[in-house]
Formats: sequence, structure tokens, C-alpha cells
Amino acid sequence: MKTIKKVLNSSVVLAEDEKKNEYVLLGKGIGYGKKAGSLIQEDLADQVFIPVDHTKKEHFMEIINEIDPVFLELTRKIVQYAEKQLGSKLNPGIYFTLMDHMNFASERIKNNIAITNRLFWEVKNYYRDEFNIGVYAVELLNKHLAIELPEEEAANIAFHLINAQGEKENSKDAMKAAKLTGNIINLVRYTLNINMDTEDIHYYRFITHVKFFVERFFSGKMLVSSDMTLYEQISKSYPAAMKGANKIEGYIKDAYGKEITKEELLYLAVHIQRLLSQNKL
Repeated sequence: MKTIKKVLNSSVVLAEDEKKNEYVLLGKGIGYGKKAGSLIQEDLADQVFIPVDHTKKEHFMEIINEIDPVFLELTRKIVQYAEKQLGSKLNPGIYFTLMDHMNFASERIKNNIAITNRLFWEVKNYYRDEFNIGVYAVELLNKHLAIELPEEEAANIAFHLINAQGEKENSKDAMKAAKLTGNIINLVRYTLNINMDTEDIHYYRFITHVKFFVERFFSGKMLVSSDMTLYEQISKSYPAAMKGANKIEGYIKDAYGKEITKEELLYLAVHIQRLLSQNKL
């Protein structure tokens, strides 16, 4: 059972549990007619409990107090839609970051201020699920706020969704991940002169593998194996694919000053080989 500490508006309250852990509770009409000390019914379907780090509480409260409640409702719809499409729960912090971002985006468009997303193409092509959710969000915002956010805004929203899929808040930097993913794809494309069909299943699998590799790379959790037999076998059997993997290895070493494991090279080569085989058909 949770107890209300403060009613922030009709849809947001600050609450605490019996252990004095604090939560921001989001729910349509949840604060209506309530006051400090009231108990919260925790089994309503449209409620969202967000644990609050004490050091960030004031920042969260400031965001909620300054933003029109309409952004709260739109954020809830978008997050619920995103979790359904992605098949997983997002970090609760997405409610604050996305709400704040969309409020700022609407202010920018009303004041004719354009901010270019330099990774629009990478996000649209390499994070399709998140980008498509971003498109849904832009359409929702444009309809409810009577504004005209451009398609490019979908990529900005996708960044927040990508970050919110980690186990911890900001567990990976979406911009860094998108940039490295794009550079790896281009290295393979131009080094091996591969004509990549974006609708082909092998291309999709390669993109998916690269995205997970990039996540492991930035989180320091690369695959490791002491058995070099398969690596040596792949190197001999698929020299062109291994050449592509070695190009990726060289680029990462130069750009980040960090080695990638033989196990990761092996799997990169396997997926590159699939692309090469498809190109020969």
C-alpha cells in the first residue's frame, strides 16, 4: 500500500510505501479530490509507478509542474504503444525524459526553431521499430496539439526509446550506438562492395547482430571464448567475410582505442558471409 505525500496535479501524485521509498504515480484523475495522507489503490490498470531517486526528485517535480498535463497523457499512450510493439518494458524514466522532450519540441516548432538530427538516416534504417514508434508519436502529437512536427522528430523520439530499453537509466548512448552501427554497415558495404537489400532477411539479421554487438561493446560485455578452433575455421573458409570483420576491428581500434574479441569477430564474419552469399545469387 502507498500513501500520498503530495498531489502535484489531477493526474500526478508523489507517494511513498511503508519503507519510505518515494514514487511518482501517474494516472488519469489519480490526484482528483485527494490530499496528503490518502491511501492509493495500486491495482488500477492505467496507473504507472515510477521510483524516484531522491537526488533527482526536485528535477522531476519541476518538469511535472512546468509541463501541460496533456503531455503526460500523450506520453502514457506512446509508452504503452511502444512497450506493446517492442514486447518489453521500458525504463520508467522514459516518462520524464519523453514528456520533457515533447514539450520542448512543440515549443520549438511554434517558435520556428529547427534542430537537425544528423543521425536521422541511421536511426530510420537501423532502428526501424523505434523509428516507427516515433512516427506514431509524431502523428499523435500533431493531431492533439494542432502542430506540424516533421518526420525527423520521429528519430529524436526513437533515441529516447532506445535509451529506455537498457536495464539502467541511460545504460547506453543512443547517438553513439546509432553512429557506430552506421559506420560498421558502411564499412562492410564499401569494403566488400555489397549491394545491401534493406528488405532482405539476411540484411535484417546483420543489422540486428550489429546493434547487439554495439550494445555489448559500449557496455563492456563482449563475447569471449578460449576455443579458437571455430575462429580459425571461419577465417580459412570465408576470407572475404573475415576481411570485412577485420576492417571493423581496425576501425574500432582507431576510433575508440579498444580491441574487440575474436569471438565477436567470428560472429561478425558469419553474418557478413550471409550477405556475401546472398549477393552471389
